Amino acid sequence: MNSRIVMKEVEPKAYETMFSFEKYLSRTKLTPIQKHLIKIRASQINGCAFCIDMHTKEARVLGETEQRIYALNAWRETPYFTEVERAILALTEEITLIHQKVSDETYANAARLLDEVSLAQIIMAIIGINAWNRIAISTHMMPPLD
Repeated sequence: MNSRIVMKEVEPKAYETMFSFEKYLSRTKLTPIQKHLIKIRASQINGCAFCIDMHTKEARVLGETEQRIYALNAWRETPYFTEVERAILALTEEITLIHQKVSDETYANAARLLDEVSLAQIIMAIIGINAWNRIAISTHMMPPLD
């Protein structure tokens, strides 16, 4: 793969801004597992190998199970996720695939299960990982060989 710019070296202020956004997300009501489910699922949809690698490793450290991580791309077909997690994953998919629209049904279900602040924070977390995916993919960031 051809080498491309290293964003944090070429535009450090932009990178710092992204990390400031991550600091905001770290102070939200979302659990660390909820945040990682969002990050992993959006990264799977976007095909971001760098982010999938990073966030699956972080999720494991937090206690996420291999079974749930492996089944995440087929979450609808498993009993492994709670009703709230299912609502979060549905929103993650539809916001990540925004060109297909966020359905009223998906939004209403999430709004029924979550308070407005949590819903806003989930939307912001989804937006954040999609931005990171776009940085990593467009600059060919590669996961390390362990």
